[in-house]
Amino acid sequence: MTKTDSATRIAFIGIGLMGSRMAARLLQAGFPVSVWNRSPDKCQPLVALGARHAASAADAVADADVAITMLAGAAAIEQVYFGADGIVPAAPQTCLLIDMSSVGPDYAQEAHRRLSEAGYAHLDAPVSGGVSGAEAGTLAIMVGGAAEDVERARPVLAVMGNVFHLGDGGAGQICKLVNQTIVHVTIGAVTEGLILASSLGVDAAKVREAIGGGYCQSRILEVHGQKMVDRDFVPGGPLEFSVKDLSKADEMAAGASLRLPLTRAVLQEYRDLVDSGRGGLDHSALLLAYEEANAPHRVSPGKTDRLP
Repeated sequence: MTKTDSATRIAFIGIGLMGSRMAARLLQAGFPVSVWNRSPDKCQPLVALGARHAASAADAVADADVAITMLAGAAAIEQVYFGADGIVPAAPQTCLLIDMSSVGPDYAQEAHRRLSEAGYAHLDAPVSGGVSGAEAGTLAIMVGGAAEDVERARPVLAVMGNVFHLGDGGAGQICKLVNQTIVHVTIGAVTEGLILASSLGVDAAKVREAIGGGYCQSRILEVHGQKMVDRDFVPGGPLEFSVKDLSKADEMAAGASLRLPLTRAVLQEYRDLVDSGRGGLDHSALLLAYEEANAPHRVSPGKTDRLP
């Protein structure tokens, strides 16, 4: 990673699976970073890398040039930005606010409006690429907001991945919904293909390898397909977050009078898994729903499930 002599002060709020890796990239690139998380212990590995552990979100942004949030949804965003000890009005008016969480475009557009009225420049910049992309700095970063604010943010965002400016406020979140729809429908397709192979007596791992060089080639087949054949359901991204994203895609499609039957089918399978207490498993655990519906057929029957 290229070091930077930038004096840009960054506040990073939301140190989860993704945020921890993204903040680490910024620290390793030489940026001064203040971190805050609702669970303070998650900040300690970043403190060891040189981050300042802030006492609150307000403290984290008090002297920040750029404030980045990576949070679990609209309720958390609302609290961190507008609640007691939140970002507004604690951040300097010159601070650029970048929300990299995944949230509905309608909420993102409303947040843009409120933050603009409060005098702040703001971008919505959700990401795709998972934990591995966050660690490697290869995330796809889908940005909505003013072009001049995107250019100001680019040296910071580029440390974490590839920056794509989609349009005005909320456009990044629309792109993320499209991304999530394609990702999860493809996870469903990979699941169906692998259990079909297994049920017909062919090793699903060999099938995955064979089709990986043809038209089926994709990151989903490569990553989630491997997790399925390994029966590794430790989350890179938990199912409960997938339900949130696909529910919003389904809701917005209905609002536009669209039918998305594949999205809705995968969403229902995910909801059933979450309702059965398995919302903390990886997306690849969709395989478990298919196996239960098609017992006794099982992918990689000789392997033990790896669970969190």
